[in-house]
Amino acid sequence: MHEKVIEIVGIDPVTVFGVNEQKLKLIRKHFPKLKLISRGNTIKVMGEPEEVEQFEKKWELLMKHMNRYNTLTENNIENLLLQEEETIPFKDHGETIVHGNGGLKIKARTANQRKLVKASQDDDMVFAIGPAGTGKTYTAVALAVRALKNKEVRRIILTRPAVEAGENLGFLPGDLREKLDPYMAPLYDGLRDMIPAEKLAEYIENGIIEIAPLAFMRGRTLDNAFVILDEAQNATTSQMKMFLTRMGQSAKFIITGDITQIDLPRNQKSGLVTAIDSLKKVEGISVVKLDENDVIRHKLVKKIIEAFKDVK
Repeated sequence: MHEKVIEIVGIDPVTVFGVNEQKLKLIRKHFPKLKLISRGNTIKVMGEPEEVEQFEKKWELLMKHMNRYNTLTENNIENLLLQEEETIPFKDHGETIVHGNGGLKIKARTANQRKLVKASQDDDMVFAIGPAGTGKTYTAVALAVRALKNKEVRRIILTRPAVEAGENLGFLPGDLREKLDPYMAPLYDGLRDMIPAEKLAEYIENGIIEIAPLAFMRGRTLDNAFVILDEAQNATTSQMKMFLTRMGQSAKFIITGDITQIDLPRNQKSGLVTAIDSLKKVEGISVVKLDENDVIRHKLVKKIIEAFKDVK
């Protein structure tokens, strides 16, 4: 009798075993010669060595599916356990960028969002410019999560200028991360849609996903990473130059911003505006512009953007 204990890491065991172990009961039917016992975030497998080895191979397929699509239904289990490994395609379908929680298909939903996806595939540095609600940050985060899942990068780095915080972070309660979290909320929101909570916490704890203010990028080399600079219109020219020159080997950069909502003092020019003007003809850098036609929020948002278009 051979015994093997397999740990489930970064996934809620209920998602795998099912409520009242309904999914585990289905798995047991496919391995009648094995004894399978679930305890917390582990499963103990007992039986003949050949049977245990076969189970491990199939279990790896189940986890691979779960990690890619963030869902594992009874139908998924049935199909995965009945088919041979080489016949199971693990690929994105159609315009799906990545599968979010519960199998949610996260897609580029407008023409310019599709341009952003294509630009990121073609070039290592992309500027995505457009008003609020056009999905530029959300699409960028989806591309970063896909790259991490596909092992194209080792980590994701998300950053933005904490302009509103200025020099007044000290009066806010909590440690530095708690002070900065409100400024990083849009980045967290996208990640929470795309990565299960336990795995996201694990990624952040282990530094696989890093969310930090722009000032923390100084002096670093960002390699083997998918890096997103959000709200880039609030970076000064010197900050923008500092950030862009952090780019290391095998890195992807997406810089998002809205040049109509600059919060810098009047005597400071936005580094995003400077960068677009200076780099627009550089090979390997793309600029994708989104507009009110890309807005996917409430229908009034599109009308508000249109109404404010000529207001200075």
